[in-house]
Amino acid sequence: MYVDAHAHLDDPILAPREAEILAEAKAAGVGLVINASSDLPSSEASVALVARHDCVRAVIGVHPHEAKTYTPDVEERLRALAKEKGVVAFGEIGLDYHYDLSPRDVQKEVLERELEVADELALPVVFHVREAYEDFNEILERNEKYLNNGVLLHCYSGSAELAKYYSRRYDAYFSFGGALTFAKHKDLVLAEIPASRLLLETDCPYMTPVPHRGTPNEPKYIPLVAEKMAELKGLRREEIEAITTENALRFYRITL
Repeated sequence: MYVDAHAHLDDPILAPREAEILAEAKAAGVGLVINASSDLPSSEASVALVARHDCVRAVIGVHPHEAKTYTPDVEERLRALAKEKGVVAFGEIGLDYHYDLSPRDVQKEVLERELEVADELALPVVFHVREAYEDFNEILERNEKYLNNGVLLHCYSGSAELAKYYSRRYDAYFSFGGALTFAKHKDLVLAEIPASRLLLETDCPYMTPVPHRGTPNEPKYIPLVAEKMAELKGLRREEIEAITTENALRFYRITL
């Protein structure tokens, strides 16, 4: 069984086909999908997905793009949602300086606040970082006392050297998706990450793997990512399937 460790099934592109997408994922061997959130409405939607489907778990939180929407009322509601069935982590949170959809100072302030909240809720944290690693690293170092429940760098885009740093300092987990099938130098990055800290993801409907580029991504494509990761790590696909599933269940504290 595969685990899609990071998906967005509630995205408008996928939501109308929710049941079909999950059925096709199951047929492809994907037995569990972790649905990540980007703001309060998507956090509500993720929790609702869990209620409708036994094969879905929820990650709740506010993405850096939406940091400008974070308020005390939003935080209060996220705290309540954290108590709902199937909520397994806090995220995706972090910094994104590529589009600057929220001001950078707001992103940084909200990230620090969300780290504290996640720790209070005893939830592992799922990070999104894009073109902001210097500030991100400073914030993590300053708030290390709140990183007590596990750290996952989703859709990891950093360097091999940074991967080594996160592994040593935070015992971090790393998830990889379709970019493995078309991005360069991923073999160098994977070489620095212990197999026991690797996860598979789609980030659907984004980051569709080769040969389906140009179409919406779906959990059913996880085996393509596994095949590429196996090639880059010098392992068999079946080994990657077993390793990454065990890792995902451990990180998210899921018992099946």
